[in-house]
Amino acid sequence: MATDATADRSDTGEQSHFRICPLCEACCGLEIRTRETPRGRAIVSIRGEARDPFSGGYLCPKGVALKDLHEDPDRLRQPMRRRADRSGFDPISWEDAFAEVAARLPALRERHGNDAVALTIGNPASHKIGLFSYFPHLARALGTRNLFSASTLDQMPKQLACGLMYGHWLSVPVPDLPRTDLLIVLGANPMVSNGSMWTNPDYRGKAKALRARGGRIVVIDPRRSETAQAADEHLAIRPGGDVFLLLGLLHTLFDEDLVKLGKLADHVDGLDALRAAAADFPPERCAAHCGIPADAQRRLAREFATTERAVLYGRIGTCTQRFGSINSWLIDALNILTGHFDVEGGLMFPKAAAFAANTLGRPGQGKGVSTGRRHSRVSRAPEVMGELPISCLAEEIETPGEGQVQALITIACNPVLSSPNGERLARALDSLDFMLSLDPYINETSRHADLILPPPSPLEDWHYDMVFAQLSWRNHARWSGAVMPTGSSIAGKRDEHGDPVDPRDPDQRGGDERTVSPAPHPEWRTLLRLAAILNGLPHDADLQPVDDAALMAELKRQAGDRAEALFAMLDGDEGPARWLDLGLRAGPYGDGFGARPDGLSLKKVQAAPHGIDLGELQPRVPELLRTASGRIELAPPPLLEDLAHAEAALRLPPGDELLLIGRRETRSNNSWMHNLPVLAKGRERCTLLVHPDDAARAGVADGEPARLSNARGSLIAQISISADMRPGVVSLPHGWGHDLAGSRLGVAAQHPGVNMNRLLDEEARDPVSGTSILSGIPVRLSAATPAPGAAPH
Repeated sequence: MATDATADRSDTGEQSHFRICPLCEACCGLEIRTRETPRGRAIVSIRGEARDPFSGGYLCPKGVALKDLHEDPDRLRQPMRRRADRSGFDPISWEDAFAEVAARLPALRERHGNDAVALTIGNPASHKIGLFSYFPHLARALGTRNLFSASTLDQMPKQLACGLMYGHWLSVPVPDLPRTDLLIVLGANPMVSNGSMWTNPDYRGKAKALRARGGRIVVIDPRRSETAQAADEHLAIRPGGDVFLLLGLLHTLFDEDLVKLGKLADHVDGLDALRAAAADFPPERCAAHCGIPADAQRRLAREFATTERAVLYGRIGTCTQRFGSINSWLIDALNILTGHFDVEGGLMFPKAAAFAANTLGRPGQGKGVSTGRRHSRVSRAPEVMGELPISCLAEEIETPGEGQVQALITIACNPVLSSPNGERLARALDSLDFMLSLDPYINETSRHADLILPPPSPLEDWHYDMVFAQLSWRNHARWSGAVMPTGSSIAGKRDEHGDPVDPRDPDQRGGDERTVSPAPHPEWRTLLRLAAILNGLPHDADLQPVDDAALMAELKRQAGDRAEALFAMLDGDEGPARWLDLGLRAGPYGDGFGARPDGLSLKKVQAAPHGIDLGELQPRVPELLRTASGRIELAPPPLLEDLAHAEAALRLPPGDELLLIGRRETRSNNSWMHNLPVLAKGRERCTLLVHPDDAARAGVADGEPARLSNARGSLIAQISISADMRPGVVSLPHGWGHDLAGSRLGVAAQHPGVNMNRLLDEEARDPVSGTSILSGIPVRLSAATPAPGAAPH
């Protein structure tokens, strides 16, 4: 793939490169300026690209951090192999690394069976077309039922509800924010995230425009978050009470005759079942459990139903709790029942230019989705979307018997920090016969691996958003090329003493700059190589025939006898480029391989450096539906059945325990971002937010350490007293705890923070989706009195 460099500026010798930021779901367009120097290409500046039709010049601090990531001396640039004495890692060649995989992994699988090898993948894969498009090759080659991902720590309830209601896991409706007059935000903080399962750069600007045209924003959250601070109204919900608020709203719609299906009346099933389910949940009964008075619930339901253009949006706070699946279902149901679905200003479906299942095949009907096709061996947790709950991984490794996990492949994930009871998982990882990590760092999880295979820097690779175009606030097609030649930064070099050179330290730049590693392997090639090895090919086999065969099989599935002719027409030399050309040309805006000359192709998208605007969201019901009935399923049986458990919970007193929730910050989307100086600088971020009344009761002071504990464990965190917290609720951010021996994250270790997952129960899950309960955790707060010499946990 050619580098996406544009015009030189002769006065400075600088070049501009237009790039999609891969560091969060906002996917902002960047202009990266570089200059050629005697030491190679150097990054001069990174800023938002004003000509990008999708993000319009918006940029958050993470985009600027791409320079730090590219130059990070801790980022791996060649394979690493654990020493026999387990004292650390040594660099090896790619050939030796794949030879070792070939020597160990197939034999282990032959001895113990396919399920003895587990596979887990993290959310950075969604930002990388090479990882996302070639991960299925590896999963199929392994043939294991032990497949895990970060989804069951995040969005699985949302995808499950959408799959059951609309027929596909990625048919996820998003708010049409530019055209709405009332936005209700539940358990989300888009001022910080710029959308989650909603690719929406510059939420702040769009929200400001909404209010300027006379619209309103209501935020429902236990904390007066950044989004709430810029809203018209904040309702401080009790953690875990979302299901009771939503049921109270639903009851009000039926009770006060506010339901108006409008054009959807002919496209829904299950209205009567939903009406019957709502009957037992009046707001007066739900108020104590959600912490919002009944009159406020009824007022909100009326305002939502009677505002012509309105939308209710909920995200991670609604997902990572016991009734996460019900919450996700009811949020969409409320939009449907009030006529705010598939219409301007409501919840609408994007139409992606490529890879969206709801644009392929027969429109308006399909097979739908199924769950529980298999179960985890120990806890018997059901599979959802092909995955088992990641909180089951440790027990699957530890528990003897047929199908016990003996080996693990981790891809772009750090479950020791991100999943409940990471200490148990860390111990389990050390008991594996073989562990392979595809990761840019030696982090808290990959430190346990026998081999680590690193990816190239994001700036050394080209990109197209496979996933987030399916979740975008506006339809678009954008491609970005590599900015830096492979192996281009001086980071990863050694000085005259053999120590790593830190590119951030100008005093270190004069040493011997012998390159430690050869050019990095593209991630798609690494995955395809591993799949080939597992399929019995030599570790150094030619991969081109393997890639060709997979692509030809897909073409035959789509085009039958025309497959060979279409194969010859595809652009892109190898890897994901050809798959992207196929996706674009066969997609809803595509050229149909010449049938529609004005349509999209890879060449056409590459020729538009600032991206192609495909317009505002448009109504898509019924053509996008892929349910077996061809209708929206308003009352999916698994979710309707789980309401019995909500009813049982409502009969119990709400309790008065102090409850712990997480939170998200702009500068720490993923744990590895804590190692980037531009994101790590400034105030301490891993602090425990506590309401003044709760701090006074516990005898703790602002800026001082305090102990947070429960039956699962305890930790010591720095207190930050905040009146923005609902009384009885405390908050810690996820993804911290960078003080574990063996990890190599130098900047992060300077501000390690504490890991709230020490207080979480890995067996506590939403049983419908398998998602871990990460919010509303009962805890005790007390003054810190650690024993002399005790570690600050």
